[in-house]
Amino acid sequence: MKNIDIKILDKRMGHIFSLPKYATLGSAGLDLIACIDKTIIINPNKTKLLPTGIAIYIKDPNIAAVIIPRSGLGHYYGIILGNLIGLIDSDYQGQLMVSIWNRNNNIIQISPGSKIAQIIFLPIYKIKFNIVKTFKESLRGTKGFGHTGL
Repeated sequence: MKNIDIKILDKRMGHIFSLPKYATLGSAGLDLIACIDKTIIINPNKTKLLPTGIAIYIKDPNIAAVIIPRSGLGHYYGIILGNLIGLIDSDYQGQLMVSIWNRNNNIIQISPGSKIAQIIFLPIYKIKFNIVKTFKESLRGTKGFGHTGL
């Protein structure tokens, strides 16, 4: 278990609204909530940027966080992230914001405290490019899209 600093930016967090936590022992992600004052409407094919009421500071340059959609919201309601995935660098200290995209044909409502996304933490490998003239040939080589059939 790794410790990550969290700053409460909205006094409702941890009292009225839940702080991010793992739902089960097997959970990989922690739910993020909409830290908003009133229910908002998102029209079809529109996006809204919602605050989470928290900021994190990972510090460790070998770790990054990724904000991803909640599968049930995407499947049942057409709610996904406006940027599809959000990368949180280890040195970012601002509020976590979630871009919600309503890809459905119906108006959706987001209520204060609604679970809107999840955050996971991943190891990062820093690389240095090694310039070469050719590669040692692999089985796949340069075969691209559809190379294994459709």
